[in-house]
Amino acid sequence: MMKLGFDKWIVVLTVTVAALLQTIDSSIVNVTLNQMMGNLGASLGDISWVVTGYAAASAVMITMSGWLTAKLGRRNYFAASIILFTIASIFCGTSTNVWELVFFRVVQGIGGGGLLTTAQSILIQTFPKEDLGIANAIFGMGVIIGPSIGPTLGGYITDNLSWSWVFYINIPFGILATFLTYTYIKEPAEKVTAGGMDWLALIMLTMGIGGLQIILEKGQENDWFDSGFIVGMSIAAGIGIIGFIWRQLTVTLPILDLKLLLQRRFAVGTLFNFILGFGLFASVFIIPVFCQTILGFTASQTGLLLMPGSLATGFMMPVVGGLMSKNYISPIWYAAIGFVLFFGFCFDLSAISLVAGPDYFFWPLIVRGVGMGLIFIPLTTITLADLKNVEIPQGSALTGMIRQLGGTFGTAIMTTYISTRTVFHSSRLADNVSIYNPISAERIRQYTNLFLSKGDALMTATSKAYGVMQGAVIKQALVMTYADAFLIIGSFFLICVPLLLLFIGKKIEAPAHVEMAMD
Repeated sequence: MMKLGFDKWIVVLTVTVAALLQTIDSSIVNVTLNQMMGNLGASLGDISWVVTGYAAASAVMITMSGWLTAKLGRRNYFAASIILFTIASIFCGTSTNVWELVFFRVVQGIGGGGLLTTAQSILIQTFPKEDLGIANAIFGMGVIIGPSIGPTLGGYITDNLSWSWVFYINIPFGILATFLTYTYIKEPAEKVTAGGMDWLALIMLTMGIGGLQIILEKGQENDWFDSGFIVGMSIAAGIGIIGFIWRQLTVTLPILDLKLLLQRRFAVGTLFNFILGFGLFASVFIIPVFCQTILGFTASQTGLLLMPGSLATGFMMPVVGGLMSKNYISPIWYAAIGFVLFFGFCFDLSAISLVAGPDYFFWPLIVRGVGMGLIFIPLTTITLADLKNVEIPQGSALTGMIRQLGGTFGTAIMTTYISTRTVFHSSRLADNVSIYNPISAERIRQYTNLFLSKGDALMTATSKAYGVMQGAVIKQALVMTYADAFLIIGSFFLICVPLLLLFIGKKIEAPAHVEMAMD
């Protein structure tokens, strides 16, 4: 039953506030990671769980949101998600060690995972078709604004208060969204009967994702398969993934209809979504860490650095939606250009150096933002174009989960890669730091004389000089490692372009819900 009158616009406000909770929190945390590492005594590998734990929990909840909506009722599930998200935010802020924080971030992800999909269904069931385009536009702007202001807001809060307040800021908005939900959102007249939840499949999915996550995050520090722990996790992950796939292919009502992957365009589009999540999440994670730990930027500077790129994405999405509705060119071309631009962003940052200032990042991040705007809606159109209407909800859930998993695994892989590659570059650079290398010998002599002039004894001055050189080696090794990481991320996007162009010449029509997003 569609809601009429002014109240329906309060519904838009309600779901937009809830969406802002989720979208801001997905980006606000990244600029606080450096302070978290210092305050909680965590390594880069440990702190990455704050990001990946949230994303992995959200991915699992995407698969359950439809069943929970039918089981609890749309309003009750939406409100419960907001309440859980808000309570978890409080405990995130009060955490005293990194693993306590990771646990409550996972709980937060469980609450936030279904917010966006449930919000969209609320709008569809509340508004008549003639008003739905406006409602979607308002909601879409909220979804876009979140990632745009999140880093800037997080940087300001971190520098002027503390990292805990990036979580506490959710409390008033969570209370407001809960109140508005129970006041203005009503259950639809037609009740949906909840079928049985395949708990075995859900357990297997969680075991598979969790096991892979642990392997990627902890494999390096545990010597990979020389560790019984990693071997055990590998067996658990293998059983979970194989068991989940078998279960989805044999039960009558699967959590995720994996048979959709037999359709070539959907399968390739899903792969593109994984790569999109991989590159987007990994780059959003490593840029703030690099800027603060290596270049010495403040959290506020880093947040402001990221804002223009997010605004560029927000500007491009409605522009691309409008162009696609005119059918000037195939959506494939928009997506292909977007992937090329993302590669350009990565290629540019692969030449990063220790003297890079905030201005160095401006245009590469704008290029990435424009590229993201060119990818999102066209890629959704390409991926879902061949599906029947009844298959689209399952297709959307599957691609959404795969994109989240791409982000989760991408962040984990890049974190491990940075640790491994830094050792490689440090070793190669250290080989050149000796008295037999004229350049390094001269630098050691200069540092030694500097410390001698300050009153240090010869042995002490020499030791300090070597210490300074070692610090410089590690710093340069980190710069080279991050440059390599950007190039690897970009390479995946470049590989996508020829695969995309294979679909040129085939008619692609946007599914109904994508058309509404373009209106």
